[in-house]
Amino acid sequence: MLSIQGLKKVYSTGSGDVEAVRDLTFELVQGEFVCIVGPSGAGKTTLLRCIAGLLDATAGTITLAGETVTGPPRGMAVVFQEYGRSLFAWMTVRENVELPLKAQGVAKAERKRLAAEALEAVSLSHATDSYPWQLSGGMQQRVAIARAIAFQPKVLLMDEPFAAVDAQTRAELEDLLLDIWKRMGVTVLFVTHDIDESVYLGERVLILSHSPTVVQEDLKIDLPDERDQLTTRSLTRFAQLRGHVYEQIQRAKKNHAHDDDTQS
Repeated sequence: MLSIQGLKKVYSTGSGDVEAVRDLTFELVQGEFVCIVGPSGAGKTTLLRCIAGLLDATAGTITLAGETVTGPPRGMAVVFQEYGRSLFAWMTVRENVELPLKAQGVAKAERKRLAAEALEAVSLSHATDSYPWQLSGGMQQRVAIARAIAFQPKVLLMDEPFAAVDAQTRAELEDLLLDIWKRMGVTVLFVTHDIDESVYLGERVLILSHSPTVVQEDLKIDLPDERDQLTTRSLTRFAQLRGHVYEQIQRAKKNHAHDDDTQS
């Protein structure tokens, strides 16, 4: 479904080139839920923007359903952390959700139907005519998710979408996302700084090295398919997986510090 082969990203600056992503290769099959974690500055957002066609890669290829990604592909949607900046304050919830559909030339009646279905999926049917500024942060992020799933994408990219909400809302949004994923069968690539979140949500966790970035480990999450905030997080295996991911991230940091010492 989604293939990343030899991805590299180099930024040119006044003081020289900066290699953000060195050599990333991985694949997602249809309907898979994969999380990405790594040290701060590991290039997770850079990677996601390249995959979304919002940023040109220096080298390597990205393909979606066999087609090379050279710009934002129609079968892909992105949800960012800054939900307040991604929604238009002067548009109602329904108008925000319909906006990408309108841009794609979807007929008005069909736009209305798809938006209604998406808002029902995130439990916001009652807020159709509200404005984003009238909603809580968690509800605004639900609107952003509804907008992303309204045109039924093949792949959903999520860049720390729950980082700005409180713990209780975060747990609710995690379970909402799992429910949407199972019902829609969409492929999800989810970037997070939260180790527990990556283990709770993912079928696999890609652990990135420090920048310049490579995949340090591709970890299979062998937890029961049905996840529950209390039951799943209390499992011994959950704690073991969480500990392993934490150790790998600390290892990435130490390797980066060692490389800096060697070069100095």
